[in-house]
Amino acid sequence: GTSKWNKIEHRLFSAISRNWRGRPLESHEVIIETLRATTTSTGLTVNAALDTTTYPRGIKITDKQIAALQATQLHRHQFHGDWNYTLTAHHTPTRPTPPT
Repeated sequence: GTSKWNKIEHRLFSAISRNWRGRPLESHEVIIETLRATTTSTGLTVNAALDTTTYPRGIKITDKQIAALQATQLHRHQFHGDWNYTLTAHHTPTRPTPPT
């Protein structure tokens, strides 16, 4: 996926698409190496790594946990805050600056 608002990501994703040129993505290694080999005409590069961590399934998040997250780590932007927000890793005392 790509961010709707991040112009750098858009430039990289179009370069990635050109770099793939219909190459079959037969394994994780092929995907990672194809991504790493991508550069743009302005010199942007891709840093890619395979995350092999096993994550637990079926975790239930309580309404109380969601409320705590929204109170401390979810910072909604002024413009369409339901769609545009910043989620911080830990509680931050000041609001992050929304992207432009």
